[in-house]
Amino acid sequence: MGLALSSADAAEKKDFKVAWSIYVGWMPWGYAADSGIVKKWADKYGINIEVKQFNDYVESINQYTAGSFDAVTVTNMDALSIPAAGGVDTTAVIVGDFSNGNDAIILKNKDKLADIKGQNVNLVEFSVSHYLLARALPTVGLAEKDLKVVNTSDADMAAVYKTQDVTAVVTWKPIVSTILESPDAHKVFDSSQIPGEIIDLMVVNTNVLKDNPKFAKALAGIWYETLATMKDGTASKEAMAKASGTDLKGFDEQLATTKLFSDPKDAVAFTTSGDLKKTTELVSKFLFEKSLLGKDAKSEGAIGVEFPDKTVFGDTGNVKFRYDATYMKEAADGKL
Repeated sequence: MGLALSSADAAEKKDFKVAWSIYVGWMPWGYAADSGIVKKWADKYGINIEVKQFNDYVESINQYTAGSFDAVTVTNMDALSIPAAGGVDTTAVIVGDFSNGNDAIILKNKDKLADIKGQNVNLVEFSVSHYLLARALPTVGLAEKDLKVVNTSDADMAAVYKTQDVTAVVTWKPIVSTILESPDAHKVFDSSQIPGEIIDLMVVNTNVLKDNPKFAKALAGIWYETLATMKDGTASKEAMAKASGTDLKGFDEQLATTKLFSDPKDAVAFTTSGDLKKTTELVSKFLFEKSLLGKDAKSEGAIGVEFPDKTVFGDTGNVKFRYDATYMKEAADGKL
């Protein structure tokens, strides 16, 4: 009886909380909340959605993992290493974009990636920057043992680069743009050389999703209507630019190195492609090598990842991360 009641209670959930943080590919969520688009779609499905901005990206993921939020904006890698590795079953319902040059390796007074050998490299340890470095080094016959990683906060990166001792950094826009204004700064590798691997998502707690598919339908409706405003003129982009601390020119520069899936059909095609499975293996391998899949992980497949066709990479008995194209497809088919 108690189980039956708790299931009914879960199904009756009306209030939902979404966490997001400042990044070019996630700015539409803030605009959607401010402009009434969130309320419009929530009303359509008879629910309430609170959209909260976090200034600290990792804190937003931690809050979601702790159960304080039903959904969060997160990269594919961080979704796997934080909530999924922490035992929180998580589903990606919107694949929003991938970094196509936003993340970069920059050297001071050197212009070839091979010159990074023997240097101290400042980056946010275990972040997508660390992953980018790990993917870049083998292209010039190097490995991480050939240099020294120095863990550095993203908030300090631009200032740190200006100090004499710092000669190599890995970071993301808009910090990349700021650093490249220095005449001695040379970009030697960026995420456009590993397209489709650093992916930006909206993920939902899988148990919440099962009982409340209307929530995911509303999120998809909000997302694609907001992206459409960006094609119709500059008003929404100007608001997003201001909210992210830049101007329209700066925001457009960030968008230029972001593969934003404005058309849900493109998002569905990407999410259902075999390439996503290969990327998942690469990311899982990196996380396992860095001991980020949980202390008990015995292999890179310790956490099962389920794809839209229901195939699984890794442990089928421990699926904690899922890609679901259902709601993006409903948007593409005009069925929301």
